[in-house]
Amino acid sequence: MEWLDIASIVFVCVTMNHLGLIGAIEGVIRHRIPIVNCPKCLSFWTTMVYGCYGIARNGTQVMSVLAISFLASYAAIWLELAEGFIDTLYMKLYGKIYTTSTDTSASDAEGGDSDGTVSDVRQNC
Repeated sequence: MEWLDIASIVFVCVTMNHLGLIGAIEGVIRHRIPIVNCPKCLSFWTTMVYGCYGIARNGTQVMSVLAISFLASYAAIWLELAEGFIDTLYMKLYGKIYTTSTDTSASDAEGGDSDGTVSDVRQNC
């Protein structure tokens, strides 16, 4: 089993859940998928399936696959925490860059036309 492959599996499983892609899929199929909806479970079972392929292909030990799957599940917890922390930092930085208060002098300039202001840019997106 390649460690880079396992790290990639954990990253994809956690990030798919974190970004809401699994929730969107559940919304489309109108059915809740409990194992896929949990980053820990999805990381565990995906690593387990990948490990079973390794057992069949080159004789990897079953206990090694099980241990690596649990390690991947535990790593998923910490990666989810890290992604949540990054989201918090992003939202704080976004709030500092794009303030919600309006500048009255900019809106009163040139008869109320506020060309080039941040609020106009955000409205067009």
